[in-house]
Amino acid sequence: MAPYEADDNTNDDERPGRRRAARYVVPVAVVGVAAATIGLVPAFAGSGDPDLPEVTAQQLIEKIAASDVQQLSGTVKISTDLGLPSLGGLESGLAPGGGGGSGGEGSSADPSSKLMELTSGTHTLRVAADGPEKQKLSLMDKAAEYSLIHNGDEAWAYDSESNEAYHMRDTASGSAKHKGEDRKEEAPKDVPATPKDMAEEALKAVDDTTSVTVDGTVRVADRDAYKLLIKPKQSGSTVGAISIAVDAKTGVPLKFTLTPASGGAAVVDAGFTQVDFTKPAASTFDFSPPKGAKVTEGADAKSEDRAHMKADEDLGKELDGLEGLKTIGEGWNSIARFDTGGEGVPSGSESGDAGRFLDSLGTRVTGEFGSGTVFSTRLVNALITEDGQVYAGAVTKDALVKAANAAQ
Repeated sequence: MAPYEADDNTNDDERPGRRRAARYVVPVAVVGVAAATIGLVPAFAGSGDPDLPEVTAQQLIEKIAASDVQQLSGTVKISTDLGLPSLGGLESGLAPGGGGGSGGEGSSADPSSKLMELTSGTHTLRVAADGPEKQKLSLMDKAAEYSLIHNGDEAWAYDSESNEAYHMRDTASGSAKHKGEDRKEEAPKDVPATPKDMAEEALKAVDDTTSVTVDGTVRVADRDAYKLLIKPKQSGSTVGAISIAVDAKTGVPLKFTLTPASGGAAVVDAGFTQVDFTKPAASTFDFSPPKGAKVTEGADAKSEDRAHMKADEDLGKELDGLEGLKTIGEGWNSIARFDTGGEGVPSGSESGDAGRFLDSLGTRVTGEFGSGTVFSTRLVNALITEDGQVYAGAVTKDALVKAANAAQ
């Protein structure tokens, strides 16, 4: 389920370059830190902050890794501001699985599209967990509520606004697991939804392109916490810093904040406003569709695996058509470069309304590569040249232009 650890059984070595490319091709809500240098300066308490024992960044990271919290419940507030252009409601139709609901072939309760709402705006989530077999996430939206409930070998998603439910089964859960079968996926985990998810993404790998230090202490959700600060050592990245508040007692990340190098509001700010580490009531994970609810039966886990494999194969075929796919630079300044095999983005009056519309969404640039259009968010930028070359990454516009010039 979304608030808990994701698993990917795909062997990256079998598809060299594809996973790296997908990281740039697919829109992202949260950037994963590619690397870090661990600072040895211990924490300090500022005025009004909790006075905690000194700890180094290495010790704090080890504390996160060693955290074995299996039971919790709480409320999370998450705000995401990528600075995407408004398309007058078109965004929801472009989201994976978008356009579903009672009026279409899909279900408004299908998690593949519903959880994409977390990639923009401000949302309140209620989360609960009781070990690996029981989790619940509820997205609160005014008078409506959307919930994902995983209990043993079943998972339900329910949208109270449309009174629709989506049912999934994990045929390898429960008794099958006790027979020694290796099964790790229980429910969709497409969008990181809690500080723990985001912290894990940010700490997956370390090297010398990043600094990681302890930046004092703080109170989050009425609990004492240390602040772990992650920053690029290189210039040219759109990422300014990532701050993770780590519970001093349990090691659980309580708050995650990603600020852009350009300043202003955080791109992602997710944190507990209330958290309880006692065992949730068993009834928390009970669910039966309300009377009159439309119920859509989703694929079982094995079918889901086959669907994911098919999607990976399709993505592989698409990426196989991208000529010269490679990564330029390293760490925070990594840029994916590939050739679409077609023409670039039309521009200006010569290309009619389509060109003028695309110009309004991007910025025209020129260089030794010719001309092209840069499409920007507050975190990820992409340059598409007039001859169909694409340069994309969590880097500035100038960094993309420089990379394109150097490639000539």
